[in-house]
Amino acid sequence: MTAKVVYEGELRCSCTHLQSGTIIETDAPTDNRGKGERFSPTDTLCVALATCMITTMGIRAGDMGIALEGTTVEVTKHMLADPRRIGKIELTLHLPGKEVDEKNRAVLQKIGDNCPVVKSLHPDLILDVVYSWEG
Repeated sequence: MTAKVVYEGELRCSCTHLQSGTIIETDAPTDNRGKGERFSPTDTLCVALATCMITTMGIRAGDMGIALEGTTVEVTKHMLADPRRIGKIELTLHLPGKEVDEKNRAVLQKIGDNCPVVKSLHPDLILDVVYSWEG
C-alpha cells in the first residue's frame, strides 16, 4: 500500500504517505462547496504533473552533469463544467539554462514531456507547457 486517505468531514481529506509518514490535506475548492483552505484534489493532480516533469528531468540532468536546482514551475489549472473536470493545465518551467546547450535542452524537454504522469493523463486534457531556459 502506498498511502492511506481518511475523509475528515466537511469536504476535507488527510492523506498519509506510508513510507515517510508525510501528510497532505486536501479541501474542496470554494467554487464547489469547499473552504479552499488546502489544495483541492484537482490541484494535487496538476502539482503531481509539475513535480513529475521536473523530477524526471532532474534524474536525467544529474546523469548529464547538469544542475537544475532552483527550477520553478508555474501551474495554472482550467476547469470545465460538464462534466466537471480539468480541461487544461498550463505549466511554465523556469530552468537555469545559462550553460545548457540546445541539444541537452531538447533531451531534457523530451523527458519532461514524457514523464509518467503525462503518460497517465487522458488525451483530451490540454497541456500547455513552456520551457523557459534562463540565465
